Amino acid sequence: MAKIDPVQYVREVRQEVSRVTWPSRKETLITTGLVLALSALAAVFFLVVDQIIAFAMRWLFGVGA
Repeated sequence: MAKIDPVQYVREVRQEVSRVTWPSRKETLITTGLVLALSALAAVFFLVVDQIIAFAMRWLFGVGA
């Protein structure tokens, strides 16, 4: 079984974190805006599809409010 060395672990973690390419503030804001816009678009799409299905069920079966 491998021996656990906390100091070595922390050293390796710091080394890996230094290799990470962090996005700029502008890139983060752009991707955040894109995620919010696409989420809103998906919500509207599913709302419309749900309303169409509800209308079809009311028309077909005559039930529902």
